[in-house]
Amino acid sequence: MEQKLQKIFRETFNKPNLILKDDLDASQVDTWDSFNHINLIINVEEEFNIRFTTEEISMVENVGQFKELVNRKIDV
Repeated sequence: MEQKLQKIFRETFNKPNLILKDDLDASQVDTWDSFNHINLIINVEEEFNIRFTTEEISMVENVGQFKELVNRKIDV
């Protein structure tokens, strides 16, 4: 799952060397704007065949929390 997420993040934000760390957030990636944030959510939903609610997304503050959310969705 982490390798797939890293690939999605790299492609979405056009950062081929981006390394996902749990404390990484939008303020640390210059191409992580609102448009690419939506693209990220859509790409992850499609890759893992899951759906996020607006509330779930609004609670996520960093990559670590996002990975936890994806894991919970996959396990359901």
